[in-house]
Amino acid sequence: MGFLDNVERSLERAVNGAFARTFRSGVQPVEVASALKRELDIGAVIIDRDRTLAPNRFVVRVSQQDAQRLLNLGETLETELREIVVSYAQRQNYQLLGDPDVEIRADDSITSGVVEIDAKRVTGSIDWIAAMDVNGVRHKLQRGTTVVGRGSDCAIRITDNAASRRHLEIIWDGKQGLARDLGSTNGSKIDGQRFREAKLQAGTTITIGQTALRFQMVPGRANAQPGSAASDFWRDQ
Repeated sequence: MGFLDNVERSLERAVNGAFARTFRSGVQPVEVASALKRELDIGAVIIDRDRTLAPNRFVVRVSQQDAQRLLNLGETLETELREIVVSYAQRQNYQLLGDPDVEIRADDSITSGVVEIDAKRVTGSIDWIAAMDVNGVRHKLQRGTTVVGRGSDCAIRITDNAASRRHLEIIWDGKQGLARDLGSTNGSKIDGQRFREAKLQAGTTITIGQTALRFQMVPGRANAQPGSAASDFWRDQ
């Protein structure tokens, strides 16, 4: 389990109320984690003696300022939050109808320091999309070949002087990813080891000079408008 799960338990008492709380220093990741656990408890519905269903999709709505600050923490934050949902549901013996997802979304109607969570139960799996995170920018990968390098014709362009003009190619067939060094001058590394060709798994980090490229599988999401209050979701269930 990641860094959030190690510390957020001690902050549960700071979350007061089902859907919102004002924090003088702005919304912190551990406070979002605690609020998600509270939403799981509130939304849990007992079906029978052995089955309790809990929400599995969460939209975390915060102010523009807080959203920018949270998302600047890097691509692992939403992944960590999803893992906390899974871990807590297992500890409480909650069942989820489908894959869990947590999305952080800016909402102009919310003031800084307030977090609101829209929760609902959704059946089925998430449509996962391959992506490469480079210097805080997420590049979604299309099926086929994506070239990485300093050249202006590269789909993912990096400014590292240690990179060749056409340094690396990422091949994605919709199910599996493959990285192939294009005979670069300084080489490409995974876990400190140079490679010519390597299979990619979620979380694999390729290093080119001082630049890290992290391969990710991220949830595919529609460009939805900010959701209504959580109580509105439950009214429709």
